[in-house]
Amino acid sequence: MDYIKEIRSLVGSRPLILPGVAILIRDENDEQLLLQKRTDNKLWGLTGGFMEPGETFEKTAQRESFEELGISITGLTFISIFSGEELYYQYPNGDQVYSVIAVFSAKCASQNFALDIKEVSEVRFFPLNELPNNINPNHKTVLKELGFRLTGE
Repeated sequence: MDYIKEIRSLVGSRPLILPGVAILIRDENDEQLLLQKRTDNKLWGLTGGFMEPGETFEKTAQRESFEELGISITGLTFISIFSGEELYYQYPNGDQVYSVIAVFSAKCASQNFALDIKEVSEVRFFPLNELPNNINPNHKTVLKELGFRLTGE
């Protein structure tokens, strides 16, 4: 995250176009999806984050899974890339981004989570047909485009 902090020190909160990843981590039976509750916006979301200079999307997915949840992922498979106006987001601190999100599916090698409590307050597997509605807007867009149904919609 030092890269983004460095850019922010130069441009302030103005909108940035940032590439990153979101990972659909499923349980061993492919019946549940792992979501994490963020500490900054109190919303559920997919595991993921922005790239660091020189990283591939795959390395970003592996790094973010380990940094945020303390887990290794297996079977990383590319699904799609999402971008555009609907992926604009303003963080609670005022920083604005247009995300370019490479979406992958994966499994977690272990469920012994070691959360980064600065970013993640809770993690839970949800049945695929019972995903909560209070999901980060960008991840909600991705999930809907991929055909997932959210509770209450």
